[in-house]
Amino acid sequence: MTASKPSLAAHLRADETVITAWSTLAVPVLAELLGRSGYGAVTLDMQHGAHDIASIREGIAAARLGGAHAVVRPPVDDFATVSRAFDLGAEAVIMPMVNTVEDALALVGASKFPPVGVRSWGPHRAAMLQGLTPAEYLASANKETVAFAMIETPAALDALDEMLAVEGLDGVFIGPGDMSLTLSEGRELAPSSEKVQTIAADVAKRARAAGKVAGIFCNNAADARSARDMGFRFISHGIEMSMLLEVAKARLAELD
Repeated sequence: MTASKPSLAAHLRADETVITAWSTLAVPVLAELLGRSGYGAVTLDMQHGAHDIASIREGIAAARLGGAHAVVRPPVDDFATVSRAFDLGAEAVIMPMVNTVEDALALVGASKFPPVGVRSWGPHRAAMLQGLTPAEYLASANKETVAFAMIETPAALDALDEMLAVEGLDGVFIGPGDMSLTLSEGRELAPSSEKVQTIAADVAKRARAAGKVAGIFCNNAADARSARDMGFRFISHGIEMSMLLEVAKARLAELD
């Protein structure tokens, strides 16, 4: 980031809470509008959303134009896209289904330059968007890029402490929907259940004790407020597709 605007990493290191919108539609101008609405960050979803490389390329720039930090969730195990997202100017990635130390190491490898990782050189667009020279970008990149590992399964919970010890892994991000699905062996989808929320609170506590950032996807305002109290500092609240539907329905209802 330019000197006049702190990076997402800087906000999180300062223990500030950042609320991110969730973008599933491959329409870059929506990322700009979400930023202009006041969201601190916009997360472009390539796992379950419609985003691809072309739309994140434009969406990252659009989010920045709107004043928001740009985050990308790549597809499962697509570590090549992690490096590409950072090269295109993303400030953070959220890798889904990180279940082992090996997964965490692969994420760090794709996210960080040597000696921490093995990311290769090519962040020309990122440096341009951030107003940095290539040398300036290299000097700060490992500190200013944020690698989140999604914790969504019993296997990930079992390996959590080992993953939190991995150098270069900046944080963990709870996926409560898949957490409820995997814990129940597919019997229920209950992201707001007491069981899932209790686990989330424990993950946040352990992450913060390890000096890592705790993030979480929230399905409603009540969960988002609880997450903030639990110690989560990167919180997703609001999917643009759902918000558009809700506003459209409300506008039509005004005519009744």
